[in-house]
Amino acid sequence: MKMLVLLIASVVVLAFVMIRASHAANAPQPGQAAPDFNLPDQSGKLHRLADYRGKWLVLYFYPKDDTPGCTKQACAFRDDIFTLRKLGAEVVGVSVDDTASHAEFAKKYSLPFPLLADQQGTTAARYGSITNLIAFKFAKRNTFLIDPQGLVAKVYLSAEAGRNSEQVIADLTALQAR
Repeated sequence: MKMLVLLIASVVVLAFVMIRASHAANAPQPGQAAPDFNLPDQSGKLHRLADYRGKWLVLYFYPKDDTPGCTKQACAFRDDIFTLRKLGAEVVGVSVDDTASHAEFAKKYSLPFPLLADQQGTTAARYGSITNLIAFKFAKRNTFLIDPQGLVAKVYLSAEAGRNSEQVIADLTALQAR
């Protein structure tokens, strides 16, 4: 019996490792063109990558509205929004939640940036940032810093919710200093 449990646990761990590795391999890399998107925000307004041409874009994917880690990450970007905008960057969050959920989340925490509803997970998949667990689909906590020409400048896989904003600011400052 112990051998069967150990075998099943090993298969599950291996499956998670393989899923994680395959999604990371699908993420666009620095220097590559960022995949386009056309998604509605919490107000129903459509956003495309081209809307941010000429600006830096912090495109962050997160698992679920109003959960502890996602709230911490969103509030850190909210608190740093003036610094980010001073550096010429806009912030956009993406998850598979619907626009109504995004609207409640944005209102509750006074989020001053768009939250895009990628309900089918198509955009998250193009960014290597989707996880399918049987009947559940959610975005992985990955962030992409996209330059004014639409190229990926920096990738943060499995971003740390509480530090992601400050990491982006530090990297954006360094990239602009070059």
